[in-house]
Amino acid sequence: MFGMSMDIGIDLGTANVLVYVKGKGVVLKEPSVVAVNRDTNQVLAIGEEARQMIGRTPGNIVAIRPLRDGVIADYDITESMLRFFIEKVVGRSIVFRPRILICIPSGVTMVEQRAVQEAAEQAGARHIQLIEEPLAAAMGAGLDIVEAQGSMVVDIGGGTTDVAVISLGGVVTSESIRVAGDSFDEDLIGYVKREFNLLIGERTAEDIKVRVGAAYTSARREQMDIRGRDLLTGLPKNVTISTAQASSAIDSSVMRIVDCVKKVLEETPPELAADIMDRGIVLTGGGALLYGMAELIQRETGIPTLVAEEPMTCVALGCGKALDIFDKFDGKATNTSFERKK
Repeated sequence: MFGMSMDIGIDLGTANVLVYVKGKGVVLKEPSVVAVNRDTNQVLAIGEEARQMIGRTPGNIVAIRPLRDGVIADYDITESMLRFFIEKVVGRSIVFRPRILICIPSGVTMVEQRAVQEAAEQAGARHIQLIEEPLAAAMGAGLDIVEAQGSMVVDIGGGTTDVAVISLGGVVTSESIRVAGDSFDEDLIGYVKREFNLLIGERTAEDIKVRVGAAYTSARREQMDIRGRDLLTGLPKNVTISTAQASSAIDSSVMRIVDCVKKVLEETPPELAADIMDRGIVLTGGGALLYGMAELIQRETGIPTLVAEEPMTCVALGCGKALDIFDKFDGKATNTSFERKK
């Protein structure tokens, strides 16, 4: 059993929730999905089990994603989900109420921050601290964020993309847009509907994105067969989709991310901009895995760009590193910067 005090870090993502336990690493990675009986409002399944139900459930069972665009869309269900994941990691003990560090997108409002805190408190946390996602992502990617040098991190998650320049343990300039991995999926669903009169679900869109998707048309040349429901006949139908089609479908969303990166670069103080030219841009988050994304950003900005080693778990790992400095926080939820060690 754990000691009396237990520290856990939670990457509360729109697509996935990752939980990091101090001394153990990332112990849980599950989709942020909850299956609910629409008639009784009863929660039937949470996480991977609920994800399996997406698009496959009888009419009265709905698979809900309680977080949309990086913020809480459904408070009660987020609380149930958090409690489930915390209990899965800590057990149901009353004695061991963990201290929790939760990652939030850099653009969230004070009201949204409070909602996350309250949900975690209701779910059984003893003490809660919030940290901005870009800081956690940078730490998880192995950047030294405490030194007086500029680092740039682009965290492309499920619901939001956070772009930030970090120096001396704090965010110098940042921008958060609600365009990320989910936007690519929605673009693909819309494209297939328009081009082929075919209705596909989120899981098929995700497949297309991974197997043939690309940040720009010439990045790769793949094709795959997809199956969906023909909107004219109502019957199942197969079509083939290519990289060229998939990348043109997501082009406007990809370019919005690129424009966001450029905007943050334009607002960066010259000294830090020079550091970034030397050190490059680091991509984290699941969206960083979109084929050709790093090359595109490098081409558009002229700055070396690379994908972090474990982009999917960067934020959770950063949460873990931040837990080690937990005691140095002053307990204020809004203070998410790290002071230099005196």
